[in-house]
Amino acid sequence: MSAIKSILHETRIFPPDTAFVKQANVAGTGAYHALCTEAERDYQGFWGKLAQEQILWHKVFTRVLDESNHPFFKWFDDGELNISFNCLDRHLATQPDKVAIIFEADDGKVTKSTYRDLYRRVCQFANGLRSLGIAKGDRVIIYMPMSIEAVVAMQACARIGAIHSVVFGGFSAKSLHERIIDAGAVAVISADEQIRGGRAIPLKSAVDEALAMDGADSVKSVVIYQRSGKDVKWHAPRDVWWHDLIKDKDDTCEPEWVNAEHPLFTLYTSGSTGKPKGVQHSSAGYLLGAMISMKWVFDYKPTDIFWCTADVGWVTGHSYVAYGPLAMGATQIMFEGVPTYPDAGRFWKIIQDHKVTTFYTAPTAIRSLIKSGPDLPRQYDLSSLRLLGSVGEPINPEAWMWYYTVVGQSRCPIVDTWWQTETGSHMIAPMPGAMPLKPGSCVFPLPGIMAVVVDEAGHEVEDGKGGFLVIKRPFPSLARTLWGDPERFRKTYFPQDLGGKYYLAGDSANRDLNGYFWIMGRIDDVLNVSGHRLGTMEIESALVANPLVAEAAVVGKPHDIKGEAVIAFVVLKGMRPQGENARKISTELRDWVAKEIGSIAKPDEIRFGDNLPKTRSGKIMRRLLRAIARGEEITQDVSTLENPAILEQLQQPIK
Repeated sequence: MSAIKSILHETRIFPPDTAFVKQANVAGTGAYHALCTEAERDYQGFWGKLAQEQILWHKVFTRVLDESNHPFFKWFDDGELNISFNCLDRHLATQPDKVAIIFEADDGKVTKSTYRDLYRRVCQFANGLRSLGIAKGDRVIIYMPMSIEAVVAMQACARIGAIHSVVFGGFSAKSLHERIIDAGAVAVISADEQIRGGRAIPLKSAVDEALAMDGADSVKSVVIYQRSGKDVKWHAPRDVWWHDLIKDKDDTCEPEWVNAEHPLFTLYTSGSTGKPKGVQHSSAGYLLGAMISMKWVFDYKPTDIFWCTADVGWVTGHSYVAYGPLAMGATQIMFEGVPTYPDAGRFWKIIQDHKVTTFYTAPTAIRSLIKSGPDLPRQYDLSSLRLLGSVGEPINPEAWMWYYTVVGQSRCPIVDTWWQTETGSHMIAPMPGAMPLKPGSCVFPLPGIMAVVVDEAGHEVEDGKGGFLVIKRPFPSLARTLWGDPERFRKTYFPQDLGGKYYLAGDSANRDLNGYFWIMGRIDDVLNVSGHRLGTMEIESALVANPLVAEAAVVGKPHDIKGEAVIAFVVLKGMRPQGENARKISTELRDWVAKEIGSIAKPDEIRFGDNLPKTRSGKIMRRLLRAIARGEEITQDVSTLENPAILEQLQQPIK
């Protein structure tokens, strides 16, 4: 194999502050290595001890790991627990009046819910679901706006042993229909509308449309939360208002004790082609991953005000909104709107108003806010912040530096976290009080996570060379299967090409000479240019390092001589350039890349847009960019795009 070539050279390093180290949950490099050594010496003992320390068990397990049916591993499988009990009941004796969720609506209205209040609301709604005949093992689709009610719905399903599948509120009726069919859902929980950026977006009508399509007759009940008060079509007796369902229901509800391996949820990955994949997570193993990463990576303290900006429709919103923070007894922020409404200072105002200490967001959000300049965040008091986090994709070193210097005021460590829907919780991420940081690197694997970089045959590559990122040993928060499709799970994540033994993440990575991990992009985003295999993320990072550039995405297109040509889509900090100015800036950026990382990576073509095509969660839709670069007709579903008009801009080459 021709190794994936790493062309990014980052030499800046940021040791942890002495005061931060003193208070850290994992303090100093020695403490990190001690945990790693413990995991290597007694792998099952390591995880078993953590599971007993973190989780409240109804029936304590006696077996830690069953590997007999590889790769369908079982963890703590003779134990019993309830996830909602672990998130709510456990706090009633110690901190019932602590605020669990501070919810800020799109219009700025703030609602607070204590642990006692949240417990009562979950119990009432759980009793309501039981009154509809929903029971342990039934699948329930949740299609809701960001709200306390969304968390209540998830926790209520967990309380009665129903398996929830949250569908992001930006998905189309067709996408919703596909997930209802695949899950065999018996109920849908939704709202009349959601409010984002001052706009009302209908949800109930999308539910009606999805259920009118063929094959959705498994759904017997639709529960609607009244968010906006908009008139909606009603289908009695199928449809019921949330407020009517919980009327006169008891505010206590005995939890359903389930096996540790009982499915907590399925979450469908939003690929734009083929059948959606329902990633299925267990109960105990998943919860353990969320809890220990809160403790280790976010260095969680009881005094923290924690804010993960992810929607509950994504795995980040599951692990670090609906479950992890509540299991730890944290106070957290939930925000209904978008970072640029009513202006680009919204995030910074929320941090100031609620005295947020831990802020966890996506590089796409950071890069879009860079466009508004460094002066805007400085208008707000961000002194409450003590820790910053990044999630969703690799963060470019220059975006990392802006985040560190402007938002964190050069005093807050950044935890750049690598993980996936399938892993359930952080896999590679800094422990902020234990290790120096490098801009753009997710640093080291967590203790107990045996991550390595391998070639196409599954052999580990030398440090400094790129390859496929794999995890060698099973870990508790790993997805158990794909819903209804175990063979696809095996082929996708444990391919025979690598001997069928390692979990294949689907990302390319490089481990540098200091052992730091760098994510280079998805395996299918690796470009083959004149025999050199280049990761797209490194070329994008070089472009974003130019003072003119806010965002960049790089794809390949076939080239007769070089194999693949490098095509870059660029968003500038200023106005989109036209004509001669566009040609001039294009030449300047191409030369910049050649100077930064070598002529081999120099883009053959650059196109400019006001933005990049993104889903409403902020993910760049690279498949669309590949189609545009190749001049192909776009046949994919673009209903989840935040900004469909951008496609026309990007289809125009510089003239």
